[in-house]
Amino acid sequence: MEGVMAPKRLGPAAVIPATVDRARRIAPRIEPYAALDLGTNSCRMLIARPDGHQVRIIDSFSKAVQLGAGLESSGNLSRMSIRRTVQALRVCQRKLEQHNVSKMRLVATEACRRARNGNAFISQVLRETGLRLDVITPEEEARLAVVSCGPLVHAEAEQLLVVDIGGGSTELVWIDLSQVAPEHRSAAVLSLHDCSFANAGFGARVVDWISVPLGVATLRDRFSDVQDDAGAFALMSWYFEENLADFIPYAGTHRKAGFQIVGTSGTVTTVAASHLGLRRYDRALVDGLVLTSDEIDAVIRDYLRLGPEGRKSDSRIGRDRHMLIMPGAAILQALLRLWPTDRLSVADRGLREGLLYAQMSRDGVFPTADRPAGMSGGKGA
Repeated sequence: MEGVMAPKRLGPAAVIPATVDRARRIAPRIEPYAALDLGTNSCRMLIARPDGHQVRIIDSFSKAVQLGAGLESSGNLSRMSIRRTVQALRVCQRKLEQHNVSKMRLVATEACRRARNGNAFISQVLRETGLRLDVITPEEEARLAVVSCGPLVHAEAEQLLVVDIGGGSTELVWIDLSQVAPEHRSAAVLSLHDCSFANAGFGARVVDWISVPLGVATLRDRFSDVQDDAGAFALMSWYFEENLADFIPYAGTHRKAGFQIVGTSGTVTTVAASHLGLRRYDRALVDGLVLTSDEIDAVIRDYLRLGPEGRKSDSRIGRDRHMLIMPGAAILQALLRLWPTDRLSVADRGLREGLLYAQMSRDGVFPTADRPAGMSGGKGA
């Protein structure tokens, strides 16, 4: 059910005269928008409406479809993976019909980019569900993840690294905000919704970005033959670091002051929930939380202490993530070794929110470049 805040009571001066035609007094209901993100591991969708400076969630969907299962070894999407994914997409299609959604952006990412049968899969989805999936480029995927994190950018952040750890790839974007007034830095990041990284405006400068074809699922599959839990974790972390050699900040030395890392992924939010000791996930407590590197290291040490069986039964991690949390933690630890800050801002938002912001902004219903945005309403998936 759509979350609604109690309306403010109008004073006498604001009362609309009874002589005004009722049809003119009722503001038209803004159409809902939808954003669907089909990744290597999960199929996730949000349906929402703009509401002032907020995006109000009407409905959400999330399912671990494991579309990329076996892709690392075979180069193709498997029949079972396709079947699971099409079933999930049928649920999404019914939700879109239920809410009469006509404005939508439905995208697929790394698994469909890499698979030899990716185009055939996209055609099958259209044929069986009526949903037209758009396979987006790594740059657009990274840009939309950055846009979704705009509201979490700190005013004092002169240099920003946004990290999106996916199932099949990890995107990193380094943005120089030093020429932007502190009060406009969040808005400068939001303004990237409608331009390429090379043409970033509003004072923001994209110094470098990279899409590493390693995510939690692909990294897990690559080291699946390593039996030692701690050994596999160390190998995954160092292997990921090796793939960052071409990223400009890799070899740089910078002062910690004025740097901010924003992490958006199931890995980051799971680590945050584990740090807070949440047995039941609460987005309001996690989104925007700032963790120190020591706090993150403590959680990772706890995961290693638990071992595979202990992680499987840990309610803070969840049944859908216990096999993916260590590859994600390995990526996270590698990034904290390299980037000159000891703090991470946690974002329970990502590609779907970026897709919503971009659609609404282009339609002029939300928000303008100098008005930051937020999410509210029903529970996100």
